[in-house]
Amino acid sequence: MRDQDGEQDRYGAADGRAARGDGAREPEPRRGRPRSAAAERAILDAVIALLEAGEPLAGLSIERIARTAGVGKATIYRRWTGKEELFVDVVRDMEPDDPPVSGTAGLADLRVMLESLRTRGLAQRSSVLLHNIFAQMKSHPRLWDEYSGTVIAPRRLAMLAALRRAVAAGELRDDLDVELIGDLFVGPMLVRTVHRPDAPLPDDLADRIIAALVQGLAPAAGRA
Repeated sequence: MRDQDGEQDRYGAADGRAARGDGAREPEPRRGRPRSAAAERAILDAVIALLEAGEPLAGLSIERIARTAGVGKATIYRRWTGKEELFVDVVRDMEPDDPPVSGTAGLADLRVMLESLRTRGLAQRSSVLLHNIFAQMKSHPRLWDEYSGTVIAPRRLAMLAALRRAVAAGELRDDLDVELIGDLFVGPMLVRTVHRPDAPLPDDLADRIIAALVQGLAPAAGRA
């Protein structure tokens, strides 16, 4: 089929009207029809392939990405509003998945989130491409704002929620600002993963950070 912009789309049968054997067109799919996973995978892979070939983020156009992926521009715009949103999904695709948390525990959920931060740091160290993408993102305010708003901010909110559960459960002091407590836990991990790329990231780092801080953040009875 041909996409809305007239370009050939090899994944069009999953996104638009499929051609019948008699040459006629099937009716337009109803709103809410599942999008083609193959098309989305091809688009993400196209961006990664172009970046691996040395193309800078700023130089990538939707037209170039669509041509590389073998889809029409409209196929991309049906999924992402623009390049910033697409590039954020590319980064999320390359990073380790966020692990599930219970949503009911306090320090146990916090430990899972800190460990996730450690593994993402390891991923950036082991992938030159991922490291370079982050470096380029930080020099493009719109792209970094998109990543911060859609990826970093939800992670921070989830961590603050876990800390509030820890306070409510008596695992942490209740006389300190929760955001300050969060910075105290996350700060050491960010220093190791972002600001000190040569610093070790041992498997038990999250446990060691929590153990060291809890001694100073525990309720008075706990310290005793």
